[in-house]
Amino acid sequence: MTNRDSSSTTTQHAGSAGGDPAYARPHKNRSPVGAATPASAVNMGSGGAAAHGDQLDSMLGSLQSDMNRQGVSTKTKGLCAACNKPVVSQMITALGKVWHVEHFTCAHCKMTLGTMSFYEREGKAYCEQDYHNLFAPRCAYCSGPITDKCVTALDKTWHPEHFFCGFCGCNFGDQGFHERDGQAYCREDFLKMFAPKCGGCGQPINDSYISALNRHWHPECFVCWDCQRPFGNMSFFDHDGLPYCEQHYHAKRGSLCADCQQPITGPSIIAMGRKFHPKHFTCAFCLKQLNNVTFKEQNNKPYCHPCFSKLFAGTKMMD
Repeated sequence: MTNRDSSSTTTQHAGSAGGDPAYARPHKNRSPVGAATPASAVNMGSGGAAAHGDQLDSMLGSLQSDMNRQGVSTKTKGLCAACNKPVVSQMITALGKVWHVEHFTCAHCKMTLGTMSFYEREGKAYCEQDYHNLFAPRCAYCSGPITDKCVTALDKTWHPEHFFCGFCGCNFGDQGFHERDGQAYCREDFLKMFAPKCGGCGQPINDSYISALNRHWHPECFVCWDCQRPFGNMSFFDHDGLPYCEQHYHAKRGSLCADCQQPITGPSIIAMGRKFHPKHFTCAFCLKQLNNVTFKEQNNKPYCHPCFSKLFAGTKMMD
């Protein structure tokens, strides 16, 4: 059986694979340099964080100026990648740069990342939630971000648990699927719903078939509707849309010879409510052909006039 709805297989990808767009492996920050204990990440509003940062920058600037006036030298650890000011206290090293701890924030929500793991994209750091919301592929079923294994099928991406048969809801696993009008189906339901049905048994056809009488048939089901014999290399005959062998086709049509029980395909004689080959319509006693002469009937059998007179003298004749 050929049709355009061929079976397909799914492709699974690990959530941490590289590429663009793709999932990123989280980067783990080291403890801020110069700290006795790791600094806690503080989640502030953008306005509060900015005010806190400006205040701290001012305090650090004043402290450095006072120490310089007193002859105490301070050694900077580099310029903060965010504010471009010297880093002289605790710092974060990430993305090949140094940062004031309070300036290393998520590029989207501005939350301080501190020592939390973060995700990098195009040189910017993101918290886990924002990274997945912004860049992770979306599941075609639930529209949620896909952060772990991913199924790619029908030109879309799916959570593995959300890629299932559109009729029965079962997951496909490794068995593959069949597609129809953009919807995925398991093999069993696809055949039930869309495969052509056999004109004989009514079951789906999923392999080779015979096309006849405007229907499809399993090869083993295309047989004489009466005797159930396969046709092989013989012709079949159509009667009321069903296939018959020649014998039963003529039996259905009443065109079998009443004498030899073989089909009548040429001239025939109709007598006593039956059909006969002309050569088989004979006197029941002497077997003389009656096709060109009149006959007499007795007990539903034909007789020539001489035989009838001999056999049934004194019996009422029937012409």
